[in-house]
Amino acid sequence: MDVICVQSSQGVFTTFGPMNNARESILGSIRSHLAASVPFDRLEPHENPVALSNPRTNSDLVNLFKESVESVAGYCIIATDITDSLQQIITDLRPRRVAISDQVRLPDLEIEEVAVAPNARDIFSFDVGISSAQAAIAETGTLVLDSAFERHRLLSLVPPVHIAIVSSSRIRETLGEALALLQSAGEISPAVTFITGPSRTADIELTLAIGVHGPQELYVIVDTST
Repeated sequence: MDVICVQSSQGVFTTFGPMNNARESILGSIRSHLAASVPFDRLEPHENPVALSNPRTNSDLVNLFKESVESVAGYCIIATDITDSLQQIITDLRPRRVAISDQVRLPDLEIEEVAVAPNARDIFSFDVGISSAQAAIAETGTLVLDSAFERHRLLSLVPPVHIAIVSSSRIRETLGEALALLQSAGEISPAVTFITGPSRTADIELTLAIGVHGPQELYVIVDTST
């Protein structure tokens, strides 16, 4: 007797069969699940029914964002004065060459060379890239960089260390809410970069490797003064 096994998105296996009944069983299951989803079809794509009934405060979002960044091997500092935080990170790293975005105002630090949005060809020789972020997603610890504001997104992708500065007022709970925030300032740029933790891959023998396709370390400074 032939049977069909279907695995759901939750990993649950359901057996249908024999074959002459399988089609109706599968279609019946699809119909029942579609009917159950009707109340959610009227929601906007970015709306979260749980979050709507339990809105988070800005402080809650900042703390959730910090936890999420650290859960993916990033470092997150919540600061009222980003100068002190940058100074501490630079002191610990002791980089020779630092490339910064034209959106970042770097205080006087003991660095051999600082370049503002250097030529793309030269970025590969810098130790640290410092950029701003136009939004952040609390539930995943993701930074959102809009190329309309960040002249050189390679700053966040090429140097071994990436330091990102994001205002606490730009943190949203979900991806949809973060995109809505970008859209509120006008049309979303055709090039938006999403960064969640240091670069990682498991392409080779399913072994996790950090920094293969980008920065090995990610530092995020959340500016609570804005």
